Parts: sequence; C-alpha cells; structure tokens
Amino acid sequence: MAGLLLAALDQTIVATALPTIVGELGGLEHYSWVVTAYLLSSTVSTPLYGKISDLYGRKAVFQTAILIFLAGSLLAGLAQTMIQLVLFRGLQGAGAGGLMAMTFAVVGDVVSPRERGRYTGYLGSVFAFSSVVGPLLGGFIVDHVSWRWVFLINLPVGLVALLVTSSVLKLPVMRRPHRIDVEGALLLVAAVSSLLLALVWGGTEYPWGSRVIVGLGLAGAVLTLAFVAWESRVSEPMLPLRLFRNRIFSVSAVLGFLTGCAMFGGIIFLPLFLQIVTGASATNSGLLMLPLMAGLMTASITSGRVISHTGRYKAWPVTGLAVAALGMFLLSLMDSGTTRLVSSLSMLVLGLGIGMVMQVLVLAVQNAVPYADLGMATSAATFFRSMGGSFGVAVFGAILNTRMAQELPRLVPASVLAQAGGRTSQFLSSPAQIRLLPPTIQQGVIEALSRSIHSVFLWAVPLLLIGFAVSWLLDEIPLRETVHAGQPIAE
Repeated sequence: MAGLLLAALDQTIVATALPTIVGELGGLEHYSWVVTAYLLSSTVSTPLYGKISDLYGRKAVFQTAILIFLAGSLLAGLAQTMIQLVLFRGLQGAGAGGLMAMTFAVVGDVVSPRERGRYTGYLGSVFAFSSVVGPLLGGFIVDHVSWRWVFLINLPVGLVALLVTSSVLKLPVMRRPHRIDVEGALLLVAAVSSLLLALVWGGTEYPWGSRVIVGLGLAGAVLTLAFVAWESRVSEPMLPLRLFRNRIFSVSAVLGFLTGCAMFGGIIFLPLFLQIVTGASATNSGLLMLPLMAGLMTASITSGRVISHTGRYKAWPVTGLAVAALGMFLLSLMDSGTTRLVSSLSMLVLGLGIGMVMQVLVLAVQNAVPYADLGMATSAATFFRSMGGSFGVAVFGAILNTRMAQELPRLVPASVLAQAGGRTSQFLSSPAQIRLLPPTIQQGVIEALSRSIHSVFLWAVPLLLIGFAVSWLLDEIPLRETVHAGQPIAE
C-alpha cells in the first residue's frame, strides 16, 4: 500500500496541475504528451517487472522500481523545457510500472484468492485516497507554491515506502536460469511509440494522409506483427502468448484495455474542463472531483468485501461497465452552464462504475493462472489497462486538438486568428493566460474548448458499452482458498 500510494498519488496530483505546467513550458496543445509519456513507459515496463520478479523475487524488484520512480520525480521537478519534462516523466513512468504490477503480485504471494478480494479492496481504497488527496494537494501547490513541488513531494513519500518495505516485507527469493526478453521489449516500445505518435501528430502536426502519419501507422502495424512473431518463438517471452489460451485472461485483457482507454482518456480532461470552462482554480478543481473519487472508493472497497464473502465476482464488472458508460454519457452533457450539483452527480456515477471493475479484473486473472505465472499474469493484466490508457489519452488528445481546430475559426474573429498566424495553439496557453484575453475572444476560446471536451467524453461512451458486451463472456470459477506462496515453481 505504501508503494502503490507513491504511484497513484503521482497520477492524481499532476492532473489538476497539468494545465498550469504545460501552459508555462509549452502550451496546452502538448497537454496529452505529459500524460502519454508517463503511461507509455509504465505500460511497456510492466511485463518486464513481472517477468524479472518471477525470476528474482518481488522485494528487490519492488524497491528498484521505487528508486527509479524517485529519480524521475526529482528530475521532473527540475525540468526547464517541455522536452525535458516529457523525458523525465517517461523515467518516472518506468518506475511506476513496477510499483503498480508488483503491488498486486505481492498480495498474490501472501493472500489466498478467496481472501484477496478484501485486500484488493484496500488497495483500491489507496487509489481512492490518493485520488481525493492528489487533486487537492496538486491544486494547492500550484496556487500557493510552485508546480515543481508536485513532483518533488514524491521524495519523502518514496523514502517512507523504501523504509517500510525494507523492514516488514518478508518474501521468498527464488532464482533460476533465465533470459530477459530485451528484444521483445524493444519491439513493443517501437510498435506502441509509432502508433501513439501517429495518433498524437495526426491532424495537428501533420495531415492524416501525410507520409509521416501513414508511415508511422504502417511501421506500428509491422512492428506489432514482428513482436507477436518473436514472442511465439522465444524461450522466455516478455508476454507469453499461451496466457491468451485462458479465456478469463483474454477477456480480462480486453476489458482492461477498453476500461483503461475510456477512464484515462476521459478523466484526464476533467480538470481542464473545470479550470478553463467553469473558471475553477486549481485547488477548487480538485475539490470538485471529490464525488468521482468518493464513488471509486466506495465501489472498490464494497466490491472487495462482498467478493471475499461470496466468492463470486462476475456481476461486478458487468454492472460496473454499464454504470460507467452512463456516467461518461452524463459528463458529455456538461457545458459552461452546468450546475455544480449536476456535474458532481455525473462524476459520482462514473466513479461508482469504474470502482466496480478495475481491481476485480486483476483478482479474476490471478485466480485463473498457475502460481508460477502469477507475477507475469498480474503485470500483463496491468499492462493492458495501461496500454488502453496510453491509447485513450493519445486518441482523445487528438480528438480534442482536431475539434479545437474546427471550432476556433467559427467562434473567434478571423482577424484575430490571422494575427496569430492561423495557429490555434496560440490560444491554448494556461488557464490564467486565457482569462487575460479580451472578453469576446476569451468567450470564443472557452466555448470551443467546451465543445471539444464534450466530444472526448462522448467518444468514450461506445468503448465502455463494448466493454459491457464483452464482460458477459467472462467465466466465473471458484476462488481458491490457498496461497501457494513459497512453494517450488515446478509444483
């Protein structure tokens, strides 16, 4: 829980600070880059951590992840340019991938699946706690100190996590001959990076039909096929394809991807909406997101306890995805005139839906695979959720920028656009700078952004509805009541 708090706090503490950070360093047209860099590196590193921990034991790998995360946090806090911030966020994400994967794998080592629901509920409450404290703390830091402390504050929390794990985490250390799949990792990084760059640059930096975008898309497809071919023949693959023969794993992977895509892709733009469209300060935007976090916390803890009591889990993701789809649709109806009560209720519904899904998928996967594959399967489940988040942020960022490019010419006088050289990015600075624009221009920019974020939320709804349909395919098998931790791998 101490390690997970570190990674989860960073996801949420940055959210309310992002509009100000990217406004100071490079403009809001780069908004999704800061998030995408973090998610991409944490996504790609997750399966590697799972594999290495299965070979060397969880504790040393877990602590290494903490140190990498702290190094990234320190450098991000000292970043002077947008490029530096994106690169250091990538290093930070490389540590966060290990924290996320190892937390649930460690629980799998010491707690039986039947009891695990209760503990994954507790871990879900850590997510919710960080979700409540993070936006408030991030907003307070931005409003009263400097955004750099959003990253530097991780250092004391990380040192506490290191001390706690060093003193109380007792796990068996297993070693065996091994081969780390470096080639597979490089192929995956190249494939995902190509596809994400195509999505982020398409329609903004380059036309969709340009050679650059088409080339990146083709490169991503070819590299993905090469990754699958390599994983099918290497002796110790980073992502074993045999896991997909397990129906519970396959369905959970699809659900994790879709839910991550909608969740990260949708929620990351909420602070942007609250700060620019409704005029909330960074601190207040954190307060306004409390209903979302309250719903997530309530559903996560409740589902964990009920699953431990009944031993049944399928109904939660089925119900949760339907509720989340409704919540995201309600968010898409918001505009500059939406009351605080309506927006709060919409966020509460979305939080309840997501809280019923995320932790349950990890539990189902852990219960369905042999103990020898526990770390790998857990990290793979986390991998697909993070991959969905990476693509969600990239796709929805592209939707936001494309829609802004369409709406600004309609809502801002042509003479003003001409003075800016026709580049809409000139108007996408920090929230404070947008408030300094002349009233007529300011109103046009705010309305354009409101319509653009509306499109983002609306496009997330079909993803959740597809997830709802797929969730009915999830098999439900009895939860084991034994742990098997510390037994030989062969057994």
